[in-house]
Amino acid sequence: MTAMKFTLPLALCLGTVSLAAGPAHASSSAWFETDGGRFRLVTSGQPDASGKLQGVLDIELKPGWKTYWRDPGNSGVPPQIDLSASSNVSGAEISYPAPQRHDDGYAKWAGYDFPVRLPVSFTVPAPGEPTAIKADVFLGICETICVPVQARLEIDPAADPANAGDAALVTAALAALPSGAQPDFGATLSPARRETISIEAIAPGDPEGIDLFLAGVDGYQFGTPERHEQAGKLTFSLKVIDRPATKPAGKGIPYTLTSSGGAVEGYLAYP
Repeated sequence: MTAMKFTLPLALCLGTVSLAAGPAHASSSAWFETDGGRFRLVTSGQPDASGKLQGVLDIELKPGWKTYWRDPGNSGVPPQIDLSASSNVSGAEISYPAPQRHDDGYAKWAGYDFPVRLPVSFTVPAPGEPTAIKADVFLGICETICVPVQARLEIDPAADPANAGDAALVTAALAALPSGAQPDFGATLSPARRETISIEAIAPGDPEGIDLFLAGVDGYQFGTPERHEQAGKLTFSLKVIDRPATKPAGKGIPYTLTSSGGAVEGYLAYP
């Protein structure tokens, strides 16, 4: 697992809590209890014919506690799932509901201060074969300090594949994700200098309620977006803290744009 960096004071590291939640004989794991809340993994049962098994990382936070988005800035770490101990599972892709901007007086970062369900798509190479999910989940759960937590969550997806409650929870979590960006609700990368990028945002609702969240991926790292409004045009400028030596061949830089009219997500070209 990748080494984690925490920045004081919000992310003061107390030492990682690393325990097992205990095996579950169902399509959901047991809850793992920790300071500030609890979390578990839930699946919808069997994978489809393409080998995709839909699930949810279900995080319940106590009042006043927070956890991080996919790119939390310099103050924390995103949720991570290590499946190396699993059988017939080759990967997992986490999706994210729209986050909030948090300012603890030391750093600005993106995350959630409410219970959140993160959809997870597991890849099952042999859909008709037995599958055992043994997921080492790593989270940062924070109040005035951050408690890094690692727990092993275990699932046998075939044990209870017709569980209606689990399926409904997965369906609701997928429905809560941002919609795809549209011409009248989305973001566009403008020509910019190498050290800074500028992104034009178009969104419904009060411009004061619009915010942009950019995820550093594929070797890129960005600073906190700064708003600029001029002549009815809204842009966000971001410092490029780090970039790869050559442009990657991936989809681009993921972003989420929020407003009083909802939230959308999309990709920007690599700067």
